[in-house]
Amino acid sequence: MPRAPGFWAADGGGRLPALLAPLLAPLSAAVAAATARRVARPGWHAPVPVVCVGNATVGGAGKTTVALDLVARLAEAGRTPHVLLRGYGGAARGVRRVAAEDTAALVGDEALLLAALAPTWVGADRAVAARAACAAGAGVLVMDDGLQNPGLRKDLSLLVIDGGFGFGNARVLPAGPLREPVAAAAARCAAAVLIGQDRHAAVAALPPGLPILRARLMPGPEAAALAGQRVFAFAGIARPEKFFTSLREVGAVLAGSESFPDHHAFAPRTTARLLARAVRLGAVPVTTAKDAVRLPPEVRAEVRVLGVRLAWEEPAALAALLARLAPG
Repeated sequence: MPRAPGFWAADGGGRLPALLAPLLAPLSAAVAAATARRVARPGWHAPVPVVCVGNATVGGAGKTTVALDLVARLAEAGRTPHVLLRGYGGAARGVRRVAAEDTAALVGDEALLLAALAPTWVGADRAVAARAACAAGAGVLVMDDGLQNPGLRKDLSLLVIDGGFGFGNARVLPAGPLREPVAAAAARCAAAVLIGQDRHAAVAALPPGLPILRARLMPGPEAAALAGQRVFAFAGIARPEKFFTSLREVGAVLAGSESFPDHHAFAPRTTARLLARAVRLGAVPVTTAKDAVRLPPEVRAEVRVLGVRLAWEEPAALAALLARLAPG
């Protein structure tokens, strides 16, 4: 995925780029209207509950992290969750159940992370994927993304917000990062999930009365081994700086870093260059779990991984929402 233009940010990225946003307003109005017509279409009503983890912006808001958390909670509660997602960046066509031997090039990086926890299906047609999952024994369907996809009727939708980015300049594509107006997306959600501090007043843009579930990203248990270590970090996620900041917060000494576009495919030549740079810096190479599955298999053992998990401010509020789902 290409890097987002600077003027999409909340601060506008400077005066000159910010002038582009108003000029693109007619196109934004057309995108918003087309999205409204699309989401109004009725979707297939699955025989099991459907939970959608979505957002209003393009790029990473933390949907997969939330989906992973929900899948674990639902499984712990005795449900049988199956995951549905498009499989962005993967070459698979039609609907495919993710297999142990699949690669990120085939099904996408997020699918591999989710498949480690629960049966996972990739496919642009969510209704077809849902039918296949239900036939395979799914008791509840968790959609990673798809809030703007009308193919499947949702029973519980959550609007995920990255507190560090918010809604950017609050304009719809292509003038800004929004897939649709915030109010329109929020109207179809039972709650919003705010990850991190609300640095750009995103909550103020939400409809009054919409429940806000607050959470923060916490490093995985492997963080302890990185404390005090000199590291060279690289990441191909929507906002790599979040990862670099996390490393500093766990006590790692950041000797260098390199950013790549979201879902970047690490070719052997690129990976060799990154490892060589780490050697020159006298540092341990480290990346995210999402990036690790896109590395050539033969070098994965040479790269440390720092994973993340969610810590909920009020886990009981989330549990109450999930408890409303009908048995499946």
